[in-house]
Amino acid sequence: MPFDFRYFFVFFEQTNFIMNQILNTKLKKSNSSKEKKNWFLFQFIFSIFVLSVVSVGSIFYFGYIEKKEDFSNRLISNYNIYRLYQRTENSDTTEESSHELFGMIEIPKINLSYPVFSHLTEELLKSSPCKFYGDSPKVNGNICIAGHNYDNSLFFSKISTLKNGDEILISDLYGNQYMYFVTQKYEVSPNDLSPILNYDKNEKILTLVTCNNFNSNRIILKAKQNP
Repeated sequence: MPFDFRYFFVFFEQTNFIMNQILNTKLKKSNSSKEKKNWFLFQFIFSIFVLSVVSVGSIFYFGYIEKKEDFSNRLISNYNIYRLYQRTENSDTTEESSHELFGMIEIPKINLSYPVFSHLTEELLKSSPCKFYGDSPKVNGNICIAGHNYDNSLFFSKISTLKNGDEILISDLYGNQYMYFVTQKYEVSPNDLSPILNYDKNEKILTLVTCNNFNSNRIILKAKQNP
C-alpha cells in the first residue's frame, strides 16, 4: 500500500501549529515579564525623583524660614537703637505710622516676642508681624496685626492655643507698654472683613490675624486693653 503524503503534511501542519502556540506563549510571558520589570524600574526611578524634589524643596523652605527668623531676631536685637534713631529723626511728628516699626508684641504664655512693622507688604510680612489697620494703643480703636503661621512656633503659629484672659503686651517706640487680655478666638473666611471693621469705638481693641494652614480660613484673636 503506497504511503499517503497527505497524512504527513497534515501531521506536520498540526505539529507546527502546536509548536508555534508554545513559542508564542513563552514569548508573551517573556514580554510580560520584561514589561513588569520595566514598569517596576520606572516606578523606582520616579519615586527617587519625587523624593529628591521633596527633599530639596524642604531644605530650601526651612532654610528660607530660618533666614527670615534670623532677620527678625536681628530686628529685636537692634530694637532699642532703632527706636532711638526713629525718635531723633522724626521728632517733628507724632504720627507713629510714619515710622518703619510700630513697636513690639509680646505674649508671655507662648514665649512670643517680635517687632511689628507699621505697615504691611508681602516682603515685610515674611520677616515679622505687620500692623495693617488702626492707630495707636493710646487711643480708642482697633489695632490689627497680621503674622504668618509657619506651624513651627514662629510668628503667630501658636496664637490659636491662647485662651480668654491670656495677656498680650504691646510696646511702642517711646517705651510705653500697653496690656491687653484675650476676649475672643474664632475663624473667618479670607474675604470676611468684620474682625477689622466691626468693633466698639469706645474701646481699645487688638486683633491678631493669621492663617489656618488646614483650610483657607483666617484665625482671629481678639483682645481688649486693660483700662
